[in-house]
Amino acid sequence: MFRVTDHLIAPQCKLSQGLSMDKMNKIMVPVAFSSHSVDLIRYAATLAAALDSDMILVNIINERDVEIVQKITSYGYDVDEEHYVQEIETERTTQLKTMLKEIDFPQNRIRLIFKVGHPSDALLKLAVEEEADMIVMGIRDKTDFLHTLTGSVADKVFHRSPVTIVSFRDEKNAGHLRKRLLD
Repeated sequence: MFRVTDHLIAPQCKLSQGLSMDKMNKIMVPVAFSSHSVDLIRYAATLAAALDSDMILVNIINERDVEIVQKITSYGYDVDEEHYVQEIETERTTQLKTMLKEIDFPQNRIRLIFKVGHPSDALLKLAVEEEADMIVMGIRDKTDFLHTLTGSVADKVFHRSPVTIVSFRDEKNAGHLRKRLLD
């Protein structure tokens, strides 16, 4: 059983006593087009506005999907990976622009990046290449069984990221997590 107490720990640790927080210039936001993507972007935009930061919205086209298109092409079907990737980028750009209409953040401070690769590896590499100061990402709606088998992109990025990560929870996931903690 836990005991809740109120204690002030290390009151001498204040920013005014020599500790500083570097300016957050770039906030990277991986967008997976889940049911809470608009809320994720809105949350990141609120942080970016408060920190006077730019946002980089990133979508990774899973290399597994591109490999499947390559395999289909090898069977003689008239599809190619370059066309597939272009179509996905066009479709997702349209979706992102629609989402951004709901977000109160200057459009000139938002960049969109699409990459093909393994999602967690590509996100981590992009964070370094783009010199991101923070990553704001959500969790996916997965069952515990599936998560146990595959892990998640968010888990892998969290454990390997050289930059600060803020983990966003939409109301549905936050409610489920609260309930599980109280049961």
